[in-house]
Amino acid sequence: MSEPADAPTPTWPTAVFAITLFQEDLAAAKDFYGRAFGGSVVFEDANSAVFRFGDTMVNLLDVAAAPELVEPAAIGAPAAGSRLVLTVQVDDVDAHCERLQAAGITLLNGPMDRPWGPRTASFRDPGGHIWEIAH
Repeated sequence: MSEPADAPTPTWPTAVFAITLFQEDLAAAKDFYGRAFGGSVVFEDANSAVFRFGDTMVNLLDVAAAPELVEPAAIGAPAAGSRLVLTVQVDDVDAHCERLQAAGITLLNGPMDRPWGPRTASFRDPGGHIWEIAH
């Protein structure tokens, strides 16, 4: 069905407001995010803990509360494999890797220079989500 000729054209968003990541162990995820990224929780309840990344909120949600967000879709298990990488830009990948490792966070790869230009390293959160730092 087409819209009337005088209907306003919707505009696409210019930023991501929030990303919700399902977590099997919310307490472990909250601890991990505090160690990995610093900062503190900006909102918390029995099912979630929210961290701010600039203008974007990262909501760690207990997997038991996730179905109401995605039904009728199913919730994937962490062992099913990665289907996304979340990348944050940093000023010094090597220094951030040292800090992550000092905080007990295991790197999946890197730091390394990628053929397409950036220097990157990746690590996984307790829910299986992969994060990449890049410069």
